Order: sequence, then structure tokens, then C-alpha cells
Amino acid sequence: MAGELASLRRDFHQHPELSHQEERTARVVADYLRGLGLKVRTGIAGHGVAADLQGSRPGRTVAYRADMDALPIQEKIQVPWRSRVKGVMHACGHDFHLSIALAAAKLLSELKDRLAGQFRFIFQPAEEWPLLKGASGAKGMVEAGVLEAEPPLTAIIALHVAPNLEAGLIRCGSGTVMAGAYHLLLTIVGKAAHGATPHRGVDPILTSALLLNHLQAFLAQQVDARTPKILTFGRIAGGNRFNILADKVTLEGSLRYLQEATRTELLNGLRQLLEGLARTTGAEIDLEATPTYPVLKNDPELSPKAVKALETIMGSQRLKVLRPAMGSEDFSYFAAKAPAFYFFLGVRSPGGRSQALHSPEFNPDESALPWGLTAAAGLLAALSEPDG
Repeated sequence: MAGELASLRRDFHQHPELSHQEERTARVVADYLRGLGLKVRTGIAGHGVAADLQGSRPGRTVAYRADMDALPIQEKIQVPWRSRVKGVMHACGHDFHLSIALAAAKLLSELKDRLAGQFRFIFQPAEEWPLLKGASGAKGMVEAGVLEAEPPLTAIIALHVAPNLEAGLIRCGSGTVMAGAYHLLLTIVGKAAHGATPHRGVDPILTSALLLNHLQAFLAQQVDARTPKILTFGRIAGGNRFNILADKVTLEGSLRYLQEATRTELLNGLRQLLEGLARTTGAEIDLEATPTYPVLKNDPELSPKAVKALETIMGSQRLKVLRPAMGSEDFSYFAAKAPAFYFFLGVRSPGGRSQALHSPEFNPDESALPWGLTAAAGLLAALSEPDG
């Protein structure tokens, strides 16, 4: 199925769609699944799609999730299948996730007379921008009841491409997989004044500079260095003219953590820092902290079974040890409701350089696609057996 996998992936890559705009993607997915004879539902939490496959023997109910949305990035790689949509690109591998999930549905549907249990394939919108329209696609699909099944769901699995791992290798294990995250919006309100008379105003640009310096000291000296955490700002905006003090500056960033206690300590400390800085500078400082993703953890009982199955399917030499990543994933909303197992598929060309996710030069190695299919379909078939 390597040719079909590549064809599917390249089609999705050429037609990327942003969060909550996945109309074409959802239509292609639904049509493909209907062509396999699966029972398909559409329009779940926006453009979400779900499809069910029934095996021939009694067994467990298992689910597989793939995310569908792309990123607002202009692609720089010159390949025949490069994005045809200006400023939009599958720079996080969701085109890989989609093609692997569809191929797994096809492979298992062709083998259904030999399979136990039932399988649900979940195609989720809006993983990349959870705050758009108020919720991530995973949260919306959970609230819409996509995990409700009879008999009840016993496992949900998903994979993510890993550009720092050689193509076809699998990174997996138990415990914490990815960080929890908050979206931070800081608004600093000052007082506009002529650039020649700054003493008559309150400079929010200067205040933001002081804030960023104080934050580094706070993280370095007031938070336990043994606790993983990241606090960064990726956007700052303010001011109208070069010779006028701005009246307002906004900063947007993210907080990432692996432990809930660390998150509480960081947010409380940040608020205290802002209160002190406001008193010192005379500016008004408002912090809006919005949870985007919970910490993602693999189920402690399911994970050893899944790893054992992957060893049998892939060979132990292809498996690498899982270490927690500071990236975040809304698959955690599924994991909070059902036993979950999340793993990584290497997509780095052998001997090649690592290509960062969310980069305009992200170019994963398609030789990993059959390995992803083998892992996904094999794991679903193994976990659906009555003995797990």
C-alpha cells in the first residue's frame, strides 16, 4: 500500500485547510470511508468525521484518531506536491496522520472476516488552534459523544510524526507523553505622550521589556530547576508612531508544564510579579491565562500491552524509549475519557538532518508511511482481541 499511502498524503498536502475550515479534507475522508463500506458520520464538532468497522468475532471496541488541520505557514520546499494554498501548509505532519488512518481503515476492512471486535476511526478538526471558536477539535468531539460506544471503548490510540527520529522507527512507552499548555495574553496599558516628553506618560513598551527580563530571573531563581517548564512569548504588538509613547502593548505566549503543581506555582508567581511591576511603573497589567491542552499521559494498564504488541508487529529493534516532550496535544482530551496510547513515528531521512515541526521547510520522509500503517493497523487488531 506504499503507493496509495503516498498518493493520499500528497493530495492532502496539496490542499491544506486551517482549523475549523477542513471542508474539503473532511469530504475526501468521508467519501473514502464510505467507499470501504464503513458506517460514516460527519459534521461532528464542525468538520469531524467518524466511521465504524465491525469485525467477524466478538471482541473489544478500539478507536484510532487522526487530526486534519494545517498551519498558517508559507511552504518553502520545492516538491511536486507542495501546497497549492498560499500561506497554508501541512507543517506538522497531519497529512501523514490522515493517510495512515485511512489506509488502516482500508486494510482492516479487507481483513474484517479475520478480526475481532469493532473499530472506530476518528478524524478530528482543529488540533492546531484550540482557541479558535472556543474549543479544540478533540474537546468538541468528546463533548459530541464520539467516544460513546457499545460495548464501551477499551482503547483509543494515535501517532504523531517525529522529525528527530529516523524514518520508520517508533518511540513509545508508558507515563507522561506531552506537556500541558496555557495560552497567555498580557495587556499592558500605559499613557501616551510625545516622545520628547516621556515623563508625562507611562511607557508600556519599556514596561514590557522590564517584564521579559524579570520573567527570566523568576524562572531561573524562583522555580525549582528540577521541574520541567517553559514560558515563552511569541508575539508582541503596540504603538502607532515612532515619536509617540504607546498607550498599550499586548504580548501573547504559552506556558508548558508536566506537573499540575508546577503550573499552579508558575501562574501564581507570574501574577505576583505583574502586580509588583504595575506598582513600580504605573502601568496597568492584565493577564489572561487560558488552558489549551491538559497533560497527555498514556494509560498505565493499556501501555504495556500496546508496547508488547508493537514489539511483535514491528520488531523490538525498531522501538525507542519514550521521553516526555514539551510540545502539547489535544489528544489529551480523549485520553481523559478513555484508556489511551500515543506514540511517535520517525520521519527523518536516514543520515539526514532533523526538520522541525511547524517549519516552512518541514519535509518528512514518505518511506515512514508503510511503517506507520503497520503500527497503526497492527496495534488496532491486537488490542481488539478479547484477551487484549
